[in-house]
Amino acid sequence: MELNFSSSENWSEIVSNNLAQSEIEGGVDLAQVPAETVLEVRTRNTTYTIVNKGAGLAVISGHPVYCPEPVLAHIKGSTWGGAMLKENYIGRGMRLEFQVDDEESPVLTSRIIEIEERRAA
Repeated sequence: MELNFSSSENWSEIVSNNLAQSEIEGGVDLAQVPAETVLEVRTRNTTYTIVNKGAGLAVISGHPVYCPEPVLAHIKGSTWGGAMLKENYIGRGMRLEFQVDDEESPVLTSRIIEIEERRAA
């Protein structure tokens, strides 16, 4: 489906369409989520548990290499796979980007399928 959304005359049609699609698909703006909120984020390949700590920080687990056990990470945001990042945002149809302190490069997940709020344990 092609969208006729133009948020800025300076952005390409692809960027404008991606932004419009992110609004349609929905997601979570972490700046609007209270601290200690638990999110289950299911990607195409993995299910992550994310506990929002505020200020872009979260405790994340689920990746078999980078966070098999809960670890503090910086949630950078979501991307469509290119250089454009929607900061502090976890968006359906997008890829989550997070940085674990002891890793040099950020982790880029497969596409996000679903995001659900879970009760804290």
